Amino acid sequence: MTTNTKRDGGPMIEILKSRFDQNMMRHPDLVWETVEERLHGNPEALEALRRMEESGGEPDTIGVEEATGKLIFCDCSKETPSGRRSLCYDDEALQKRKKNPPAGSAVQQAEAMGVSLLTEELYRRLQDLGLYDQKTSSWIATPDDIRSKGGALFCERRYGVVFTFHNGADSYYSVRGWRGYVTI
Repeated sequence: MTTNTKRDGGPMIEILKSRFDQNMMRHPDLVWETVEERLHGNPEALEALRRMEESGGEPDTIGVEEATGKLIFCDCSKETPSGRRSLCYDDEALQKRKKNPPAGSAVQQAEAMGVSLLTEELYRRLQDLGLYDQKTSSWIATPDDIRSKGGALFCERRYGVVFTFHNGADSYYSVRGWRGYVTI
């Protein structure tokens, strides 16, 4: 399949193909032709992947959702994408933060990009494929019962172990950002 025109995804398709070929351990049971066909059939997802790439996410597929058969693309940068750090969890937390508010929220940025925050399950799946967030941390999708009490969850890898922690949703740190995913 030729991918030279803008309509066909052009440079983004080429970036994704190169990353796919260089990181087969993330998706050993997939072939590029299947991935490319899905990408061409979903311009909205391709646009979301472009936005992920532009903010430092280095998106790649990490396999297939068993329940739906959809391909999972997520941020595979070694550290939390640099263009998505120093954010509180969501807009509710941002509005409540009166003193020294951050520039935005993880949930709002993800929604604007057309992606979702990684779930804990997807975060751990990514960590099974390599070493990520050894110096940074990533907000993850937080269950409503935790969020309704003012908290939010984040994950990181330290000492060879993947940890899930909690913090106030209005907190933010220069090393904490978020990782996203999209299914196709």
